[in-house]
Amino acid sequence: MYPDNPGLPAERAVTVHQPAPITPVQVAPLVPVQPGTIPAVASIVLPDGRVVTGYAIEPAKPEPVAAKPVVSRTAVNIALGGVGFGAVCGGLLLLTTFIAALAALVQQLIILAAVIFGGWIAVQIFSASGHSGGTTVNIRKAVIKRNHFHS
Repeated sequence: MYPDNPGLPAERAVTVHQPAPITPVQVAPLVPVQPGTIPAVASIVLPDGRVVTGYAIEPAKPEPVAAKPVVSRTAVNIALGGVGFGAVCGGLLLLTTFIAALAALVQQLIILAAVIFGGWIAVQIFSASGHSGGTTVNIRKAVIKRNHFHS
C-alpha cells in the first residue's frame, strides 16, 4: 500500500553497545569498639523460670531543657515595636505641624507681594504728575483708505 522509500539502503550497519559492569565500592570492614569500662552483668529470672543474663544498659539522659522565659520573644518584640512607634509619633506630629506652618508662611508672603505690587500699580495710575518720560504722538489728520493708514 505504501511505496518503499528508495532513499534508504536495504541493509544498514548496526552498532551494538554493551553495558559496562559497575565495580562495587570497597567498604572498610566494621571493627567493634570496646567501651571504656566493662559494664556489670545482670541476670533476670522471668516468671516462667527462664534466666536472662545481659549487660545493664543505662537509659539515655535527655539534655536539660533551657528555662523558658516568662514572656515570649514575640511578645517582647511587639511591645518594643509599639514603644518605638509611640516615640516616633511625636516627631511625625511636629513634622506635619512644621509643614503646615511653612505653607501658611508662603501663602502670606504671596498675599503680601500682591498687596505691595497692587499698591505700586495704583500709585502709578492715580499719580497727579502727567506723563513723565513718555513719547506723545499727535495725529492731526489721519486718512484711512482701503484699510491702509495715510498721514
